[in-house]
Amino acid sequence: MEERDREELFSKRIRAGKRTYFFDVKSTRSQDYYITITESRRHQKEDGFVYEKHKMFLYKEDFDKFVEGLNEAVNHVKTELMPDVDFTQFNRDEDEFGSTDLKWE
Repeated sequence: MEERDREELFSKRIRAGKRTYFFDVKSTRSQDYYITITESRRHQKEDGFVYEKHKMFLYKEDFDKFVEGLNEAVNHVKTELMPDVDFTQFNRDEDEFGSTDLKWE
C-alpha cells in the first residue's frame, strides 16, 4: 500500500515565511496511527515557483520521546543560547502570498 492511499484523519498547516509545515495524522488499514511531518519550501524560478518537500514519519511508539526531545531542544535554545530574545515577536500569520497578520497576545 502506498503512502498516498492511507487515510488522512487530521491535518494542521503552519505557514512560516517561505516554509510551510504540515502535521498530518494518518491511519493504516489495520487502524494503526502515525503522523507525517512535512516541510514545504517555496523557491522562485524563472517560470514561477517550485516547491521542495521534506517528509518524516513519526510512529505512535515514538510520540512521547519525540515531543520530549523537541521540547528539550527548543527550551535549550530559548533559555541557554538566546535568553534575551523575545520569541513572541515571531508569532504571526502569513497568507499564501507572504503577507502577514501579526497576532497580539
